[in-house]
Amino acid sequence: MGALLSIKDLYVSYGNVKALNGVSLEVQPGSIACLVGANGAGKSTLLDSISGRVQAKAGEITFEGKPLPRQVDKIVKLGISQAPEGRKIFVELTVRENLIMGGFILSKSQSSEMEEQMYELFPLLKERMNQQAGTLSGGEQQQLAIARGLMSRPKLLMLDEPSLGLAPIIVNTVFNYIKKIKEDMGISVLLVEQNAMKALEVSDDAYVIENGLIRMHGKASEIRENREIVQAYLGEKKKEN
Repeated sequence: MGALLSIKDLYVSYGNVKALNGVSLEVQPGSIACLVGANGAGKSTLLDSISGRVQAKAGEITFEGKPLPRQVDKIVKLGISQAPEGRKIFVELTVRENLIMGGFILSKSQSSEMEEQMYELFPLLKERMNQQAGTLSGGEQQQLAIARGLMSRPKLLMLDEPSLGLAPIIVNTVFNYIKKIKEDMGISVLLVEQNAMKALEVSDDAYVIENGLIRMHGKASEIRENREIVQAYLGEKKKEN
């Protein structure tokens, strides 16, 4: 079986500033792939290129073996969804209304079915379904952002910095949900995350990006256990056992 998502030699610039310099990456069906690196390395730009929010200067993106269209709505309909950095939920709407917005491409019956599935996966959202989203805590808002991303029934869910601004105990909860999305729903995940060690814990494959270039890729477990890689590229010290 081929890759679900394949990116080859992708170049993106903002004016004279090169954000991506020939990035190649793959996400396999039913797996979690993480893209880790420092702030400004090009992680979010890559996700925005996939979702159609940013147009590449050169390179190729294929999904299920076919070239990816450039229009955002068509990309969503093909089965790619993104939970953006900073959550960006609709704060004036209720939890339920946010979920309905996420399922805009579905029929009413399909949307209702997915809504119930989200309440099963995220029980807290069911308790808060009629609550204004802006009144939720940061961790609750992140659950809502992920659930909203799942509402379109994607084959690939892209998560941009899901741990940003969250307390450590809440971070663990969010990453447990990410594992459940793969294991229980069979949805592939492309995870962009500054918390490199947490991302490597839950991922199957890992890519290390620096200055718009993929410096290393391989099995997440192997990269996580390599002290030299962790210190050189991720700026963290591996904890001793």
